[in-house]
Amino acid sequence: MKVMVMVKASAASEAGAPPSEALAQAMIAYNEELVKAGILLGGDGLKPSEKGVRIHFSGSNRTVTEGPFAETRELIAGYWLWRVASMEEAIAWVKKCPNPMPDDSDIEIRPIIEYDDLGEAFTPELQEREAALLAEAMGLPRPRFENFPAITITGIEREYSFSTRGNISLQWEEFISLKTSTATLQGESICFGVCTSAKQDGFHYLSGVRTEENTMQNPPASFSSPTAFSSIALAARRYAVFEHKDHISTLCHTIDKIWSQWVLDCGLKIAQAPNFERYTEAFNPQTGLNGIEVWIPLTDHN
Repeated sequence: MKVMVMVKASAASEAGAPPSEALAQAMIAYNEELVKAGILLGGDGLKPSEKGVRIHFSGSNRTVTEGPFAETRELIAGYWLWRVASMEEAIAWVKKCPNPMPDDSDIEIRPIIEYDDLGEAFTPELQEREAALLAEAMGLPRPRFENFPAITITGIEREYSFSTRGNISLQWEEFISLKTSTATLQGESICFGVCTSAKQDGFHYLSGVRTEENTMQNPPASFSSPTAFSSIALAARRYAVFEHKDHISTLCHTIDKIWSQWVLDCGLKIAQAPNFERYTEAFNPQTGLNGIEVWIPLTDHN
């Protein structure tokens, strides 16, 4: 879950008094601990309310009022955005915080609204539109959402750590060589790179093409090869599809950003299923450009 942790204003913060050197050092040390724990998503201090304005809404009318505002204890002097496992974890971290004010102070914790909290009005279609906007805001390509049929991918499979995944390009060279000499695979122009068994220390990766479901049970003579072929059956499901428009050498950066940022914050339910890259007919292996897609599996309950 995500929470906003709000430091309530005080007379000192509303007066614009800077923190002491000791408090500044203590807060930096505290923020370092939040970063090490992997819960800090963002945060900042806010200037006094005299620097701000309020806009009042009444029907179609908008009225702007300049600060300062009188109700000091209801104002916010700063905030953090955290990702935590529970409110109990958030409370424990707030208790470790240095007192942010020279006098008594208050810090409030509020959970961030999630899609499940919004009811039936926030339909799956609206959830996907919101998730697509988030991707654009993060600097990712705007994804499309697509239902994809069940298929079987056949090719060669290897295991990688995240430090050795640069060798996947060699796996592709090996597969393309085998594909061109294997009659059963030659007719398929669209290739897939399927990631399975993902763990903290690595994953399995299959370079392949679409084949009939029983290809591996009844392999043709053309499959005779010193390299063993593997198959993965992908169930029919819905996917978020990101088009990678840059050179293929930067594809890993797009994939990392999708999984480390978008997946965590998009609000959609990600399926425990293989994800894959799809190289369409538009892909040019000579230039390493065009026709590169990243497919992220979704559950049926978004």
